[in-house]
Amino acid sequence: MFILLSVAIAPALALLSYFYLRKEISKEPSRLLLHTFIYGAILTFPILFIQHVIQEEHIFSSIFLHQALVTSALEEFFKWLILIIAIYNHVEFDDPYDGILYGASVSLGFATVENILYLLSFGMDEAFLRALLPVSSHALFGVVMGYYIGRAKFSVSKKAKYEITYAFLTSFFLHTIYNSILIIKGVDLLLMVPFMLFLWILGLSKTKKAHVLSRKKRFEHHEYFVKEEI
Repeated sequence: MFILLSVAIAPALALLSYFYLRKEISKEPSRLLLHTFIYGAILTFPILFIQHVIQEEHIFSSIFLHQALVTSALEEFFKWLILIIAIYNHVEFDDPYDGILYGASVSLGFATVENILYLLSFGMDEAFLRALLPVSSHALFGVVMGYYIGRAKFSVSKKAKYEITYAFLTSFFLHTIYNSILIIKGVDLLLMVPFMLFLWILGLSKTKKAHVLSRKKRFEHHEYFVKEEI
């Protein structure tokens, strides 16, 4: 059991550590990151319950609609909701890059519990593949979502409310593509490899852009205090 739990949790911790260590200046307090991770983990159970009820009621006859609305939309909406309700106005969310950290954290909390439940049910034969696909994809969906939330938080323009909407829509769109590839039997792996490469490139580009926004915010903050002293 200990080995299974370690194998299930390790990919999420590795990915979260990677994005945590990419923060350029001060490190984010681990307590709030841990809380965000726990929120995502707890979120797994109501989502799985809702998904189970919908599946048992056969509400959607189309596999694509089921994957898009019951899986992608439901999961990304609740992760987005946690970030907006519990994190967005938190005093420790004080840097655009923090959005990426919290987005990855809540997504990886969800992915970790999902991964544990899967490995408990089906064994560890697919543990490596799940680390490469579901766990890392959830992390990258969270990165993209968190990037737009970070932009919205520190934007002075009227477009901030649209950035919050983009945060959900982009992660939902990417998650839907991911799930759609999985249901294409025969060529799913051939399509998944380039999509995952694209997802990593997109996620890393968002981290670079978040760093630019963070530097700009620090510069403006510094200039403000210089003027105040003068």
